[in-house]
Amino acid sequence: MKAYDVFDGPILKKSEIAPGVFDLTVLCPTAARTARPGQFALFRVPGKTLRRPISVCGIAPEAGTLRFVFEVRGDGTRRLSGFREGETVNLLAPLGNGFEPGDTSRRALLAGGGIGVPPLLAAAAPFGKNAVLAAGFRNRDAVILKDDFEALGCGTRIATDDGSFGRRGLVTELLDGLSFDVVFACGPKPMLRAVAAAAKSRGVPCQVSMEERMACGIGACLGCAVKLRGESGTYYGQVCRDGPVFDAETIVWEG
Repeated sequence: MKAYDVFDGPILKKSEIAPGVFDLTVLCPTAARTARPGQFALFRVPGKTLRRPISVCGIAPEAGTLRFVFEVRGDGTRRLSGFREGETVNLLAPLGNGFEPGDTSRRALLAGGGIGVPPLLAAAAPFGKNAVLAAGFRNRDAVILKDDFEALGCGTRIATDDGSFGRRGLVTELLDGLSFDVVFACGPKPMLRAVAAAAKSRGVPCQVSMEERMACGIGACLGCAVKLRGESGTYYGQVCRDGPVFDAETIVWEG
């Protein structure tokens, strides 16, 4: 039995929270009851054959809504950004394997880069004050969701490439002086590799959400391959079906 639903959901809220970054809240009661942090949805976009994968940013089962934050990176996401409040979008959701919070009394580190930050918001929610966000952005204008994490009680540390907000440098440089028991990360592969190495050096478990181009989004096309390490050696899995969240120890970090 499939674990996702296909549905038409009205957009209850829409805003542009940074240049080219849009925030949508969609009414989808069934999906909101079953979605987990780190999963994603496939949006149908007019004029496009392939759906666009967008990570779940927020889950509100009581309200029956899912929140999605995405950046315009091509014609498909540009068209998606053109939807208005009150209009209906067609979704497949929830898809993929998400984060596993485990014991939420642990101290959690949420490490994100750019548009990799939104899926971490739902992961941070059950930890509240036991979580801290370490996030990197291009510049001050690109910083998103800081207030949302702080509203959950999370601490926040921000780095920007140009030093226009927070400290200038890399996400891993924000870890100095932090104490944590588990890591959840999402962002560019070089950042994930560095964060995974930092977690391993401390003996801390780390879950990473991989960003790969997807076509079908349900494991049929084999287009989002990722090299993994298993008991019998290395093999290729699929980000959409086997992830997007993986134990960092299973990833073969190449390149």
